[in-house]
This record gives sequence, structure tokens and C-alpha cells, in this order.
Amino acid sequence: MFLYNIDDQISLKLLEVRDGEKIFDLTNSSRDYLRQWLPWLDQTTKQDDTNEFIKMSLKGFAENKSLNTVILVNGQIAGVAGYNEINWSNKTAYIGYWLGEEFQGNGIMTKVANALTEYAFKELYLNKVEIRAAAGNKKSRNIPERLGFVNEGCIRQAEWLYDHYVDHIVYGMLVNEWNERKS
Repeated sequence: MFLYNIDDQISLKLLEVRDGEKIFDLTNSSRDYLRQWLPWLDQTTKQDDTNEFIKMSLKGFAENKSLNTVILVNGQIAGVAGYNEINWSNKTAYIGYWLGEEFQGNGIMTKVANALTEYAFKELYLNKVEIRAAAGNKKSRNIPERLGFVNEGCIRQAEWLYDHYVDHIVYGMLVNEWNERKS
């Protein structure tokens, strides 16, 4: 079991199948909001879809290839965040995240991304953390920018979003840059 306390209100907990109903309910209540930038909403139409994602995530964790967690705010599931992929050959983690609409605007995701970056460098001994966000998704892009990630460029038409392509901005942080910022 993975449990990581960020502060007295926010923690990250490994996804569990028993969380499926609450994650699906949060997805449903934020569906229109999340659909603006996340391409998987139309494939997540019932709790079984969420449960399958959780099972896939647990398999990735067991194989040491990923780490997906629920974000708990005062014990309540507020979203999902983690390493969509860990590339051990290149010592790089790729952070992904989403937050329910009602939890937006409180700095939660910035704290979560900060904690995941710190964990990647201090506990997993990785060299680089990347965050990718759609070019037009200012809220998501603000997170790595606040944390001092470097804008490494644009991947044109990186993702099909229902009826159009969106470009992705790639942000990167190297362990030496992180350590310099922290000292």
C-alpha cells in the first residue's frame, strides 16, 4: 500500500478497486468540466470503466512501471494524480493529474505535483520529471510553471480531443535544477 501525506489536509493513496465508485462519481459530477481537456471521458460511462482503469493502474504499479493515486483532501477523494509512466532506463517520470471541479482553485494540484516531483527525485532517484499539458489548458500549464519547470517545447497535434487535435507543451525538471531551487 502506498500512502504519502503532503500536509495535514492532502495525501496521495494508491488507487484501489474499492475506490472505483467514488472516483466514478467524482468523474461524473465533473464530466463537462473535465471533458474540455481530457480525452477519456466518453470511454468512462460506467463504474466498470473506472474499475478497469484502476486494475490497469494496479498492474502498472505491480510491474514498477507507473504509480497512480487518488488525491485525498480531508479524507475525501478529490482527483487522481501520479506517474502515468516511469521510464527506468532514462530515469524519467511522467506526471499526469486531474482534479474534480469542486476542488479547483485551492492550490491542491500544485502541492500534489510538487510532492510527486520531490518523491521522484528523493525516493525513486530519478533524473527527470515531465509534465505535459494541452497548449490552451492554462490551469494545467500554470502548475509546472509555478514549480519552476522548464518549458521544453511544443508537440504539435499531440492528442486527439474528441473532434480536434491539441498541441502539448512539454515541461521538464531535472534533479539538479530541483535541488538548486530547494537550497
